Amino acid sequence: MEYRKNKKTGDNISIIGLGTSYISETSEKEAVEALLLAYENGINYADLATAGAKTFAYYGRAFADLRKNMLYQVHFGANYETGQYGWTTDLDKVKRQVDKMLCDLKTDYVDYGFIHCIDTASDWQAYQKNGVLEYLLKMKQQGVVRHIGLSTHNPCLANMVLDNEFVEQLMFSINPGYDYCHGEYANGSTDERMKLYRRCEAEGIGITVMKPFSGGQLLDEKTSPFGKALTMYQCIQYALDKAGVLTVLPGIRNAKDVRNLLRFFEIPPEEKDYEILGSFTPKEAVGNCVYCNHCQPCTSELNVGLINKYYDLSMAGDTMAKDHYKKLGQHASDCIACGHCDNRCPFQVKQSEKMKQIAEYFGV
Repeated sequence: MEYRKNKKTGDNISIIGLGTSYISETSEKEAVEALLLAYENGINYADLATAGAKTFAYYGRAFADLRKNMLYQVHFGANYETGQYGWTTDLDKVKRQVDKMLCDLKTDYVDYGFIHCIDTASDWQAYQKNGVLEYLLKMKQQGVVRHIGLSTHNPCLANMVLDNEFVEQLMFSINPGYDYCHGEYANGSTDERMKLYRRCEAEGIGITVMKPFSGGQLLDEKTSPFGKALTMYQCIQYALDKAGVLTVLPGIRNAKDVRNLLRFFEIPPEEKDYEILGSFTPKEAVGNCVYCNHCQPCTSELNVGLINKYYDLSMAGDTMAKDHYKKLGQHASDCIACGHCDNRCPFQVKQSEKMKQIAEYFGV
């Protein structure tokens, strides 16, 4: 397993975590088996916005004795009064649900308490007006909630809430479909979405990725907006290559699903390569470096993706990015303009020209 650190909280988070969307549909025995298999293979992060209330008891059964080694993101606004998922900003309901979730999870604290599924300005206003935000922040003051998170599908709304400076983790839907304006939750332009990811990286806000397969649509050529299917491993790698991303949270039902996810660490790099996107790159993506490193190897040994990333982060306000750039072994000024990267970039970035621009910006 590989881990990435949330700069604000210091937590080391497995790059593949657990989504809980439909695990409640399986039996307790199968669910506990799957959860323990994930844990034994290094997965230490789980999202608990689940489809059914049974999930919390499953997690309590699996991890009560291992709780300190697991990181949970629990959603303040997810409502399971009927046994199935619902959404609410009613304060009394939120309080009852949080108490019930903690009881079923057999824990007395939440690692990441999430402002749940705020996609419109009116949602955010209701969350504040009804006292849910105040309750969540009070729970943090009391130590019941260790860190504050935000779940949204809307980059504009995300930026609005992030401006308040108390969010330490963002749950956002990232996949090639949504990023290039295809799908139910494809909110915001490609540029707006990429700027949000860079903002999170610059400010040390970790991103946990939901819907990496666009609800399965990207995995089937009949439903893929590109007319071609991607594999789950290409989708996972795509999300992990975005600025700010700490972990991808695919939904699992059973041990078989967990084993399929863990194959990500066993398969060769070419099976994770999403260069196929270059054959149907939408106009919104043309000319934008996404740090995929398909341009490698560089004849001058430049890490072209990382150079672009530090440049973008510095432009986004990350005061440390310039120092990170200068510590690289090779800099943009070392580019010999051989054109190798220009020819290989699936997103048609003219990297040899970009290196001149970056060298001028950083002075080296």
